[in-house]
Amino acid sequence: MTVALVTGGTRGIGFEVCRQLGRLDYEVLLGARDLARGKEAEGTLRGEGLKVTVLKLDVTSEEDIDRLGELERVDALVNNAAIAPDRDHPDTSALHVPAKLVRLGFEVNTLGPYRICQQIVPIMQRQGYGRIVNVSSGMAQLAEMNGHSPGYRLSKTALNALTRILSDELRGKNILVNSVDPGWVKTDMGGPSARLSTEEGAETIVWLATLPDGGPNGGFFKEKREIAW
Repeated sequence: MTVALVTGGTRGIGFEVCRQLGRLDYEVLLGARDLARGKEAEGTLRGEGLKVTVLKLDVTSEEDIDRLGELERVDALVNNAAIAPDRDHPDTSALHVPAKLVRLGFEVNTLGPYRICQQIVPIMQRQGYGRIVNVSSGMAQLAEMNGHSPGYRLSKTALNALTRILSDELRGKNILVNSVDPGWVKTDMGGPSARLSTEEGAETIVWLATLPDGGPNGGFFKEKREIAW
């Protein structure tokens, strides 16, 4: 039995990652903040013959996250759940976005994955195997950092830092930790004008979640190629 946990699995990229991992014969734990929507997603994927089980998981809930430590096995963790907290603010300049929105971005996009890793990594260490994929964004790249959307940019840049920290601490333990920019994908966040389908956006995530032993560790990837931080 090979098990994958995907946060934010009810729609968009997360849902497609669940589908693609299921097709690779993973038993998928579909993390859902809204359990009713999670049940619906579970039903759809089970209808396709996939092994998918919904898991109540609000990444801001310490109670939900603490329960993850009771899982017997997790081979792959995809930290996908995220928000763009300042997207709808009338002025997305860093000079005008309220600090409370930036704080919310960190709570969901950075501290959620941080807390989840604290529960899941010990499971991976016991089994001597693990793959962790932190779904980041091109908007988090320091090499090409622009203005606006500080709540999203800062939290995703910090998520990349978490990738680097964990990849170093877990080096040599067969637990590979990488970040990914899925690109501009047609989702609720990306909008209908985006260039990529959810299938295309999920592809590199699934590739990183299923890396062979000795695969890349501590990198930032887009379209299966390493990119600058």
